[in-house]
Amino acid sequence: MLSLFQRKRISVTAAPSPAPAADLPKGLLQPEPAASLLATPRRQKLLEHIWQRTSLSRKQFATLYRAPLEHYAELVQQFPASESHHHAYHGGMLDHGLEIIAYALKLRQSHLLPAGAPPEDQAAQSEAWTAAIAYAALLHDIGKIAVDLHVEYEDGGVWHPWHGPLTRPYRFRYRDDREYRLHGAATGLLYHQLLDGDVLDWLSGYPALWASLLYVLAGQYEHAGILGELVIQADRASVAQELGGDPARAMAAPKHALQRKLIDGLRYLLKEELKLNQPQASDGWLTEDALWLVSKTVSDKLRAHLLSQGIDGIPSNNSAVFNVLQEHGMLQPTPDGKAIWRATVSSEAGWSHSFTLLRLSPALIWQPAERPEPFAGTVIVEAAAEADTLEQPATGTDDAPSSIRTEADSAHPVARQPPPEATPADAAMDDLLSLLAVPAQESDGEREQPILDNSAPSIPPTVQPTDTDASPPKRAPEALGSTEPSGEHFIAWLQQGIQARRLIINDAKALVHTVADTAYLVSPGLFQRYAQEHPSIAALAKQDKVQDWQWIQKRFEKLQLHRKQASGLNIWTCEVTGPRKSRRLHGYLLDDAGLLFSETPPNNPYLSLSDDTTNISL
Repeated sequence: MLSLFQRKRISVTAAPSPAPAADLPKGLLQPEPAASLLATPRRQKLLEHIWQRTSLSRKQFATLYRAPLEHYAELVQQFPASESHHHAYHGGMLDHGLEIIAYALKLRQSHLLPAGAPPEDQAAQSEAWTAAIAYAALLHDIGKIAVDLHVEYEDGGVWHPWHGPLTRPYRFRYRDDREYRLHGAATGLLYHQLLDGDVLDWLSGYPALWASLLYVLAGQYEHAGILGELVIQADRASVAQELGGDPARAMAAPKHALQRKLIDGLRYLLKEELKLNQPQASDGWLTEDALWLVSKTVSDKLRAHLLSQGIDGIPSNNSAVFNVLQEHGMLQPTPDGKAIWRATVSSEAGWSHSFTLLRLSPALIWQPAERPEPFAGTVIVEAAAEADTLEQPATGTDDAPSSIRTEADSAHPVARQPPPEATPADAAMDDLLSLLAVPAQESDGEREQPILDNSAPSIPPTVQPTDTDASPPKRAPEALGSTEPSGEHFIAWLQQGIQARRLIINDAKALVHTVADTAYLVSPGLFQRYAQEHPSIAALAKQDKVQDWQWIQKRFEKLQLHRKQASGLNIWTCEVTGPRKSRRLHGYLLDDAGLLFSETPPNNPYLSLSDDTTNISL
């Protein structure tokens, strides 16, 4: 391995000075050198974080990591990672590549590899496995630029990525005939552009690692073992971060679990809750060739149902939910690649109304023999120009082709959202780096002791009771006897959520902690979570002219199950203390922890009641 670092690399001829962007014809982009592409503050932070997750000197890091990253940057230039889904902006593929490496190397720290090998072999192969995981993460989407994009120079000459980096001003568009998942098979065309022969010689000396890496490069993740799993989890985390979801939950979720839950959730709603083909107002309509569902209704109810089942990685806004549905190929996009359709529904009785709708394949929900009778009226799609004025924006998907859009077409640009530097990305970047500092969750197999980062006051989880034979926690009066939202139902939901591990305790993002030998309920977060799972609260809250979570919070207070301060105030403040930072939580202390726990866990050592407790309006 030392010889790898000592070998002299072939110098790359300096590129000619680029023409000023202002002098380029509209729609053309100037290729940039790697140093310029990687110079943004956000990308520099990610590069620094990647280096910190290796055990190499700066010189060794430059050979094993920085050089492939520079080759990657020069190859992907300003291409987005998708047309209208995640990282769908100029430079999105480069950002996604850096993020997924950062996530993958964080996950790698919790694994001793190769699994089951003697400790001395694991130590000897440690850096090779770390590098292979980084390369697999970086290369997992590289095939998109070969099969999804049509790239040409100013004179019309076509560029292919196997030609090497772009050398002249270029334009690109997405192919309308592209086949989703083909990019996984196309990776093999390009990995030699990023990894030189010395690196490949080094990795090929470890048979188990080499086999796993080759499977990933061929798009066969099911055969790639732990290496493939880490790349999938890291990819899911990067996508969730960009779409507004929870990267921690995305990394922890089993493969394919979310897709299965989405399908099961839709099938349950259509069987038990949603009303189809009503003569007037309805939740959806089934025609001969499509299932049309009212967008806001199905999003709200699907999110509530999944949260009630303990699926926590669901975004909290409708647009992001539509993105998740499209990511898994469950929605049929509009002709211009969007998720939302505008259509007028008319019944035989003469009733007619315009709706914003989601379109699904009926075969996704029903077997042929189970399919209901189609709607007797009509569903007429409105013009695309009208659909563009929707109050709920939606995006397209990688899973289905959409209309071709060139960069010169200002009405329909490929990059429909600004890159992170043009948005409040500093906060998002801090969140990403803060997440990467949180120890990964334990799972089966041998683990290394995670390395804690002292940059944020994260709350390490404490062990929850696992004795299933222990007596159940006490019940509030009539706690389990009602299905309608109420204070009693809130307590029952809380008890069941903790027992079923749908609600975690004493974790960095937990809504329930143990403090002062009792349970501490974070407000308003816990009440907001309950309200999200029970959309029917909205109508009740509207009658009382309060927000959804405030309605259930008041019902909880009326039960008088919480401990008040000496001054009579309800809300207690807790200090969350970390090595370098501190923050505050506000919430309720239960009089009796036995209401939630058969055996109360130890107090969270990172939380302490504050002397400065004030009745904050929450």
